[in-house]
Amino acid sequence: MKNWTGNKTSVSSTLGASNLSKKDRVENDYYATPPKALDPVYEYLNYDIPIWECCCGEGSLSKRLKELGYELREPDIVKRDYHCEVKDFLFFNDEPWRGDILTNPPYRYAKEFAEKSLSLLTEGRLLLLYLRVQFLESQKRRPLFDSQPPREMLVYSKRTPQCARGGDFSQPTGNATMYCWFIWEKGFKGDTVIKWI
Repeated sequence: MKNWTGNKTSVSSTLGASNLSKKDRVENDYYATPPKALDPVYEYLNYDIPIWECCCGEGSLSKRLKELGYELREPDIVKRDYHCEVKDFLFFNDEPWRGDILTNPPYRYAKEFAEKSLSLLTEGRLLLLYLRVQFLESQKRRPLFDSQPPREMLVYSKRTPQCARGGDFSQPTGNATMYCWFIWEKGFKGDTVIKWI
């Protein structure tokens, strides 16, 4: 017989999230994205369309995109060990951007990054955000999804490598965080399509 009463282990521990609540968030919410996370989005990118990686950090995504020949704009809120323009994306001027925007924004301000990006993009251009699947939850984000629904969500069937705390990929970060790509197309109205990757 199974013991259906459970045990004293928290849900997060059961899911493998050993570090979920034991550490403070990193300064500026800096969690670098593994370059491998880009694999499913290449088919959405066009070499003739520049990409704005507005949270470039130490270049974990930018370097890979440049290696493949994409033209990039690369600001970040602070200068790390990488050449970038030091700007706070949320306070950029409101000039239209005729390229695509692709980034892993600081999760605390992900809604604001989505809204700002969509306000800057021109019709038909793409916004690709690498976010937790849980970004779908929240009454505060519901108006964003109602007014500007993502065209697609690319959900990993197998858990992806975790984002690197403070950009340090040498430290294991095993936890239960599930990531996916939210893809908006400026001007799209319709139902979001979920694809498993």
